[in-house]
Amino acid sequence: MISKRVQYFLAAMISALAPALAGAERYNLQTPQTIIAHEIYDLHTLIFLICCAIFVVVFGMMTYSILKHRKSLGHKAEQFHENTMVEIAWTVVPFIILIGMAIPATKTVIAMKDTSNPDITIKATGHQWKWGYDYLQEGVSFYSSLATPRDLVTDQSPEGRKKREGYANYLLEVDNPVVVPVGKKVRIITTANDVIHAWWVPAFGVKQDAIPGFVRDTWFRADKTGIYRGQCAELCGKEHGFMPIVVEVVEQDKYVQWVAEQKKKTAANAAASGAMDGKGVYDKYCLACHGAGVAGAPKLGDKAAWAPRIKQGSDLLYAHALKGFKAMPPKGGATDLPDAQIKAAVDYLAAAAK
Repeated sequence: MISKRVQYFLAAMISALAPALAGAERYNLQTPQTIIAHEIYDLHTLIFLICCAIFVVVFGMMTYSILKHRKSLGHKAEQFHENTMVEIAWTVVPFIILIGMAIPATKTVIAMKDTSNPDITIKATGHQWKWGYDYLQEGVSFYSSLATPRDLVTDQSPEGRKKREGYANYLLEVDNPVVVPVGKKVRIITTANDVIHAWWVPAFGVKQDAIPGFVRDTWFRADKTGIYRGQCAELCGKEHGFMPIVVEVVEQDKYVQWVAEQKKKTAANAAASGAMDGKGVYDKYCLACHGAGVAGAPKLGDKAAWAPRIKQGSDLLYAHALKGFKAMPPKGGATDLPDAQIKAAVDYLAAAAK
């Protein structure tokens, strides 16, 4: 029987540790939602336990040796120079430990790289600073940008800080999330339009660099429906913290419905883009940067900023807009627009500054 003192001690320890146990997930990996994420989580736990065991054994032996074999007790240091058994032991034991770690780690890495036979293939292109998605089989394309209001980000007043503290999913929401069906293998092809980005969704166990001029790939299969959030995980410039990733996992019938809606929206946008004037292109594609002066973009109507640019001539302005210039990607990221409409937007911006 356990004594009452021991029972009281255990109860007190459990009460003291309860808050830490309740918030353990906050300091650990996110709850895994794919088979790869489960394997990564299990591998992380296994290696952590091995490291803890090594810590206990090594420091336990050190502590025991220091206390029981100290000079004040009359002990003299032993010489292990060229001791064959010791040499073999400290070579073989670490080798066995490393093999015990390497075998499950290798299996997980190989599984992470197996992108064969996907049900859906999505190309994710990193831009400064948003993501572009192309569903290669469905013919659906869209951009995904930060949806958190800009004034909420820039407001440094006490009221603004209070609003941010109570704002759900601050800097982790987008206007157009990635939508995929539950239980289907989704292959993500990553590349970038300007600098290195990284497509990272922790709950899926997915993190893949997006490199300009290169194509990389990864995959996931979500276990259950829900909304899962991630971020660009490669420092990509001034707005790096403002390009989140949101993946919405839905049932198959809802996914089919979403694809149909996206195709209709794409067709409507294509029809509308054919009739847009310079102001229309600016309002839809240029306002986000030129309206707020993001990353050095000259603001609409700022005569001081536009004067030296206008002096360079319209041909150079057109070239910068079409091919990209500094932080601005080609066509401002609206690569589906005709050149004539991009030039019309340039003319609108230049005219507003005269």
